[in-house]
Amino acid sequence: QVQLVESGGGLVQAGGSLRLSCAASGRTFSDYAIAWFRQAPGKEREVVAAISGSGSNTAYADSVKGRFTISRDNAKNTVYLQMNRLEPEDTAVYYCAAGNRYYSVTYYRESVYTYWGQGTQVTVSS
Repeated sequence: QVQLVESGGGLVQAGGSLRLSCAASGRTFSDYAIAWFRQAPGKEREVVAAISGSGSNTAYADSVKGRFTISRDNAKNTVYLQMNRLEPEDTAVYYCAAGNRYYSVTYYRESVYTYWGQGTQVTVSS
């Protein structure tokens, strides 16, 4: 069992930055791939970024490439999402999710993740 808690969301102006954190407790953190998803009002949840257990592999949605960076500190059982040059379209509830394997091709599928956090709201004003 893995428990995930997101933090770091808030209100920011377009062009600004935020760093989200996903703190995990439970089983060995480095065994798990972690992904960030987001869900905007009226839209389906979509993947933002994913990272393997060791941190050596990452993947990003096209919409955030070059602006967002996913990283992890296994000693702190935490994954981060650094979000720069934020746009109003980035407004959403952001969730982190854990899965027992990193999938380089299908990382975007919700079904590969077993554990989910409760989410943190990110609002970008224009």
